[in-house]
Amino acid sequence: MATMRAVTLHRYGEVRDVVGVEDVPVPAIGENDLLVRVGASAVNPGDWFLVRGVPYLFRLVVGLTKPRNPVMGLVVAGTVEQVGAAVADVRPGETVYAEVSAGGFAEYARVPAAAAARTPSNLTIEQAAAVPLVGVTALQAMRDIGRVGPGQRVLINGASGGVGTFAVQIAAAFRAHVTGVCGTGSVDLVRSLGADEVIDYTVTDFTDCGQQWDVILDNVGNRTMAHLRRALTAKGTLIPSANSGGDVLGGLGRVIHSLVETPFVSQRLRPFLARSSSADLAELTRMIEEGSLTPVIDSTYALADAAKALEHYGDGHSHGKVIITVT
Repeated sequence: MATMRAVTLHRYGEVRDVVGVEDVPVPAIGENDLLVRVGASAVNPGDWFLVRGVPYLFRLVVGLTKPRNPVMGLVVAGTVEQVGAAVADVRPGETVYAEVSAGGFAEYARVPAAAAARTPSNLTIEQAAAVPLVGVTALQAMRDIGRVGPGQRVLINGASGGVGTFAVQIAAAFRAHVTGVCGTGSVDLVRSLGADEVIDYTVTDFTDCGQQWDVILDNVGNRTMAHLRRALTAKGTLIPSANSGGDVLGGLGRVIHSLVETPFVSQRLRPFLARSSSADLAELTRMIEEGSLTPVIDSTYALADAAKALEHYGDGHSHGKVIITVT
């Protein structure tokens, strides 16, 4: 049986104690799948939650006492090595990227063909790995949930993070007036992405500065719903983070809060979970190739240093995406 190197997790805990690299079997593919030789992947919130096993509600999906799938990684960018018998529109040798349920931190990954899109021609494989999941999340938040359009005032809290760097650029491409909230060291970056205004959270609290916005995307979760609503126009839309919260419910607490409160207020409180979409990946490819969108990479790590990549991500101060280069 052919084997490959992969980043594995056999129990929950602290990164250095539980994340390792070992030889595992190359995944078998079904008739609707692709076998992709992975060039690069990226660290995402789900990877961090998986290592720690919190919020505990998350374990109902990934495994109560240990991960059901020990190979980590939720995105893939690489070269198609093999296609399933029912796949007609992808050929070996093409470069694709996709969101996957597991297995991205490995030399080979099984990718459902329906989830994959061809990578932008003007990106490196590392840049391409930065796009799936967070890029799709930002696109769906701005286009579908926020319904962002010309002239709207849009605020992105956590503008220098993975979702935030995409959301700022997408809102700017939709011709909104964009305000980014970030730390001092990220102000120039966020402004360069197209933000019309940048608020340094170490200096100014955007919920208490007298301004209001039509759409607020909160990627951080460090403000109460009441404070966020105070910064929202009377009929504005608040998109609270689903990636923050306590160890038990995580972001579900904010979802429940929003659902309970929404019928009684004029504002739209719209937490959401992004859905995997090859069509939206293709739309991001179009935007990237036309020059209106550029992935931001904070740092890159070798597969053998995946634990260091996860620790760096967990510090919470990365600008853009933390990338794991595989082959």
